[in-house]
Amino acid sequence: MADVAIVGGGPAGLSAGLFAGKNGLDAVLFDTDGTWMHKAHLFNYPGIGSVGGSEFMATARQQADDFGVDRKKGEEVTAVEASGDGFAVTTEDGEYEAEYVVLATGASRDLAESLGCEFDGDLVDVGVSMETSVEGAYATGAMVRAEEWQAVISAGDGAAAALNILSNEKGEHYHDFDVPDTAASVFGGLIDDGE
Repeated sequence: MADVAIVGGGPAGLSAGLFAGKNGLDAVLFDTDGTWMHKAHLFNYPGIGSVGGSEFMATARQQADDFGVDRKKGEEVTAVEASGDGFAVTTEDGEYEAEYVVLATGASRDLAESLGCEFDGDLVDVGVSMETSVEGAYATGAMVRAEEWQAVISAGDGAAAALNILSNEKGEHYHDFDVPDTAASVFGGLIDDGE
């Protein structure tokens, strides 16, 4: 059983996978490469001057892969159901189990609806943690936002979901904040670097 199953390989899904994998969670990510990013060019993503959407996605996928995310390329999820202490994720190739699920399927809300998530109008209803009304199920990106369909916003949603899962697993609010070895001296020792 995986810690978290992530349905969708766009910015939200890959961000959730990156944060989960980087911080020791066993994450499986279903990536059919159906993202709108292949039609995009990013000029408005902080830290990136200009990059094509496909190039951005290749880098994001490599990051998730480098942190050990089990990325199922081309494996489409057909159903997600609550099961025991977590969720059963069904694909055309088999069934997977995970304690948590992150839905990152763009504007497609079908899986959230079939899982029984509450809606606010046409949008999946979530809080700032991105958790839905179904405990342990998270929704991100265009399925929870009427108009703010930006890569940076979706990536933030995925990160928020993963950080909330990490907080649940660790039993305290969890921060994923990397500090270079020299940062403590630059900031006068104000940063707690774990020592």
